[in-house]
Amino acid sequence: MIADAKRGDVPHTATAYAEGLLDLGADAATINPLTGGDAIDSFIDVAQPAGAGLFALVRTSNPGAADLFDLEAGGRPFYEHVAALLAARADRLAGDSGLSGMGAVLGATEPEHLERVRELLPTSVLLLPGVGAQGGDPAALGPAFAKHRAGAIVPASRSIAGADDPGAAAEELRAAVWSISGG
Repeated sequence: MIADAKRGDVPHTATAYAEGLLDLGADAATINPLTGGDAIDSFIDVAQPAGAGLFALVRTSNPGAADLFDLEAGGRPFYEHVAALLAARADRLAGDSGLSGMGAVLGATEPEHLERVRELLPTSVLLLPGVGAQGGDPAALGPAFAKHRAGAIVPASRSIAGADDPGAAAEELRAAVWSISGG
C-alpha cells in the first residue's frame, strides 16, 4: 500500500511522520521534498531498514503545479533540481531489481516531462497520477517505463470507481499500461 500523505517537514518531524506512516502498514509513502535534502534523508533513514519506498513530489498533476515546479532556477526548471536531490539518494533505497525505492511523483497530465525526469532518475520508480478523471492519457506514458516495465505505477481511482463497470475500466487501463510498458 502507498500512503498518499505528501508529508515533509524539518528532519525531526519528518522522522516522526515516516515512522507513523510505516506503523500504519504502508509499504511506501508520498513525501513533499520542499523542505530539502536533510528532510528527505530523515524519511530514507526510516524507510531503508523497513524495506519501504518513498515517492517524492517532483512535478504534480494539478494545473497549479506549474506555478512552482516549472519556475526557472539556475537555468533549468525547479522540478529538475528536485529530481537531482532524489537522484543523489536513490542508491540508498536500491533494490535487487535494479530499481530504487526512492521514487518520484510525476503527473501523467504533463507527459512532456517524462523523458527528462527519466533521464535524471534512471532507476527510480515513477508514480504517475492523473490518468482517467484528470485527463492523463496512458498511451503517452511510455517514456516513464524506459528500460524496466516496473519503472512506473499508474494509479487510477475516480475513473474506475465511477465507471459503470469498474472491473472493465480497471482491465482497460491495465491493458493500456501493460502495452506501453513493453508487455
